[in-house]
Amino acid sequence: MRIDIWSDVVCPFCWIGKRHLEAALEAFRAEHPDTAVDVAWRAFELDPAAPRHGGSGDDESGAQMLSRKYGMTLAEAEATQERMAERFRELGLEFDWRSARISSTFDAHRLAALAADHGKADEVDEALRRAYFTDGERLSDPEVLGRIGVGAGLPADAVDRLLSGDGYGDRVREDVDAARGIGVNGVPSFVFDGRLAVSGAQPVEVFGQALEQALAARQA
Repeated sequence: MRIDIWSDVVCPFCWIGKRHLEAALEAFRAEHPDTAVDVAWRAFELDPAAPRHGGSGDDESGAQMLSRKYGMTLAEAEATQERMAERFRELGLEFDWRSARISSTFDAHRLAALAADHGKADEVDEALRRAYFTDGERLSDPEVLGRIGVGAGLPADAVDRLLSGDGYGDRVREDVDAARGIGVNGVPSFVFDGRLAVSGAQPVEVFGQALEQALAARQA
């Protein structure tokens, strides 16, 4: 079975959804030990216009972005961020929303694509999310991305070539185009075996049901 997941590494619901899916997969694998499940991460940019390289102290915060995008007051946006941080804490995650700054994730997705080819997709995905949500680092910064890639075990020369050029850019764009082609306009979006779609950070039980339905469809 294959699960394609369209996600952005700065999307808080995507990390929550990932944790819920992981819990559902643990139970599913225990129940169906002979059924292999492959997870493929697909790129999606929540803000393609965000600044791409480096960063500055003037970068927009998450709360400022929410205020601008949804017409909230800054206080309302900050309260929303704090509620999200509480949801993170319930899952053993940390969201330092006061430090997080908005920047492009295009290069982070390129790094993730390189990691997938080296069998390090999950390691890099987790490191990217932790860098943004917990450590307040800018995922448009080549130094940050280089440290994440090498720290996850990717070859240093491959990481250097990636960050000095546009390698894997086509794959990121293909993922984004594929999302549009199947009607994905928000993340996280999970597609089970190319036939069953689940959108959003659904409860563990919903992902469990989706896994069972996908398995039943394969066996029909």
